[in-house]
Amino acid sequence: MLPSSIQISGEPLSGAEVRDICRGLRDNAVRLLSLRGCRLCDRDFGRICRALAGASSLAQLNLNLGVVSSPSRIKQLAEALRTNRSIQSLFLHGSPLTDAGLALLNPALALHPALVALDLGDCMLGDEAINLICGLLPPDGAKSGLKELTLSANPGITPKGWSRLAIAVAHSSQVRVLNLDYNPLGDHVAGMLAVAVASSRTLEVLDLEGTGLTNQSAQTLLDMVENYPTALRSLVLAENSISPELQQQICDLLSEGEEEEEVAGGPGDTQERERAREPAAHQRGSSSWTGPSDPSSQMVIMTSGLGDSLLAETEM
Repeated sequence: MLPSSIQISGEPLSGAEVRDICRGLRDNAVRLLSLRGCRLCDRDFGRICRALAGASSLAQLNLNLGVVSSPSRIKQLAEALRTNRSIQSLFLHGSPLTDAGLALLNPALALHPALVALDLGDCMLGDEAINLICGLLPPDGAKSGLKELTLSANPGITPKGWSRLAIAVAHSSQVRVLNLDYNPLGDHVAGMLAVAVASSRTLEVLDLEGTGLTNQSAQTLLDMVENYPTALRSLVLAENSISPELQQQICDLLSEGEEEEEVAGGPGDTQERERAREPAAHQRGSSSWTGPSDPSSQMVIMTSGLGDSLLAETEM
């Protein structure tokens, strides 16, 4: 039986659902676990953490929107991550971590052998957290690090913190996607990020939506795209005080660069990149259905084949 996905959103978790989740994790039958905005007691959260610690099939863990809501839960998650060896993507968007909470998580994140994507958007982070995050973006020639990083909506980070991140991105040999949307960056920080993009050999996506930029930033970014070869393929500048003309010029230049790369690489390379962007469940040709034991339940189980019936029955 191939691993499946469990996705529950915005619902209180029953004891039966928690037992189902833990059983699937212990049986290495879950590849994606998403408990976005779910409500559960501390005891059940601890049970899930202990189960995911030894789960060898779990690749993606989504605890967005306040599931990790206290220092005790942060510590439990950190303990689980110290043991787990399979998680590749961790999403904690909207969790009140603060710098102190990230300091508790950081040793486990830094030593995790598989983690490549991390979402810490809207986590009440500041400059101390940035110092820790930069350690997850090792310089060229060092160990592997994050390929995707989201730091959306963390207004407590100052220009000093963003400058430190820009330096880390410039020297990272791994990071490909950087989401900084809805932070008050301004033109000064955008200028530092333009230098980082020009220096990076890997950064393909940069999201600067709603970050207080003006035409001054756009002109700097346009000059960078026009005059320096970069790996950048997508630059999001919506909801800034930037003229549509400048945004279109940047978009056109990035599109031209991507078209030239596709011609040079051939259609096979292009198809391979597109497949890599698809969700894992779609790559497996999965179907989805809802467990029959509770008509009001929001548990969605993604099965990996027509014959699979993983977690089909919820314990009462």
